[in-house]
Amino acid sequence: MEEHLQKLDAFFNPRSVAVIGATKKVDKAGHVIFKNFAMSKQRGVFKGELYPVNPGEESILGFKCYQSLSEIPCSVELIVIIVPAKIVPSIMEQAAAKKVKTAIIISSGFKEVGNVELEQQVLELAQKAGIRVLGPNCLGVYYQKTGIDTLFLPETKVLTTGEDVVATPRPLPGNIAMITQSGAFGVAALDYLTGRQMGVSKFVSFGNKMDVTESDILQYLLTDEETKVILVYIEDVKSGRDFLEVTKKVTAKKPIVIIKSGRSAAGARAAASHTGAIAGSDKIYDAAFIQGGVIRARDMEEFFDIGKALAMQPPAMGKNIGILTDAGGPGVMTVDELESLGLTVDRFSPETDRKFDELKKQDVILKIAATHNPVDLTGSVTDDMFVTAADIMFQDPNVNGIILLGLHHMPGLREKHIDGIVEVAKKYDKPIVMCDIGETEMALYTRSRFDRLCIPSFESPEDAARAMKALVTYGAYLKRIGAAEQYMADLNKASSCKIKQ
Repeated sequence: MEEHLQKLDAFFNPRSVAVIGATKKVDKAGHVIFKNFAMSKQRGVFKGELYPVNPGEESILGFKCYQSLSEIPCSVELIVIIVPAKIVPSIMEQAAAKKVKTAIIISSGFKEVGNVELEQQVLELAQKAGIRVLGPNCLGVYYQKTGIDTLFLPETKVLTTGEDVVATPRPLPGNIAMITQSGAFGVAALDYLTGRQMGVSKFVSFGNKMDVTESDILQYLLTDEETKVILVYIEDVKSGRDFLEVTKKVTAKKPIVIIKSGRSAAGARAAASHTGAIAGSDKIYDAAFIQGGVIRARDMEEFFDIGKALAMQPPAMGKNIGILTDAGGPGVMTVDELESLGLTVDRFSPETDRKFDELKKQDVILKIAATHNPVDLTGSVTDDMFVTAADIMFQDPNVNGIILLGLHHMPGLREKHIDGIVEVAKKYDKPIVMCDIGETEMALYTRSRFDRLCIPSFESPEDAARAMKALVTYGAYLKRIGAAEQYMADLNKASSCKIKQ
């Protein structure tokens, strides 16, 4: 690993951590963060040395507390700072003397509130000492594998009824990395991903990005074998040229999905007061994203839907989509959405038509079924019909991806088709996404089962179509830069879907 990446690795795999501002006061961020580490160490997940630093305490949670960073007798690789902003420069001076590698500054009160000079002072101290800094005004890092958890938001809260409920969940390991300029959005993302049973490889909140930027983290994640897809929330880009160079390298190997806020004048003003973000032309961002192979999401729902699709399925190497349904209306809705997105729903090849005609003659599927794309197996569909039809559609050379509208309401449809379609899909290097409409038990169960088995499920035809559009967009980009063949080869060598462990 290159030297600059080795320093960044200390954010995720430090051999020793000091929490500056650790406290016994349970309602303080310093207590939550130190407790996160203490619990991880107790469980044997965090294997490094742990040091609380607070001049007003002798011990915290059974750990000897040090009056200052300088008093710690051993070397420290990572420091987490949760003290008032005005004290941070003196902490950085101690860190420099102690040859600390990395620092996460959770504290706010810097550029985002107009204290530009204070932030610059901290940066100069860090740069002089060669310390890489996340923040300030951030949540830092969550990496479940090594027990790094600097989220100061408690995992559970107690309601007035006395009931203990999950408030800020920590997701299971997975293959989606989440990096964010906004800590609040990042925590909401962790909540959403956990609720949807989607795992996370690494989570990084960089706040004001005084030093470490999105480009640095993207470059680090390029070589991270645990990460397959990178989700990014940003309000501005610090260095456009660096960002473009890095995204080009990364997107040849793994997709990047970005949601960029601050598009409007009022939104840009809000971003400036939030993280000190500097507004730029949204058209310039759009052009840079396209050039760098980045997929831009329009809203939060699309952001996560696209991430899920890219994490679970291979990209589509063309824009013609096959639709398999048991409900005519949703099938038509899907066609309309695909067409509006610039994709096609062309008729099948003559050979595919012949295969479907033969199945009708053999009464394998109903003679009244429409089989020219969309394939509508009607309300009399059975599990076996769905599986057989999907296999034939995958074989068609003109079909680049399939949208399955498996509405569970039909009497002949149980759940056998789920495993059957999953097994069929494994034989082909083409993507499939599914939609089941409804919010009662069977709909939730069906979508959950498909997700666990790495076929992304969606609640509406439009959502499924937009997810497929992302798979087509990424496939077209890989073909354009000549990376499609290598990407697919690497994908086939990689382990199976890790969304749900």
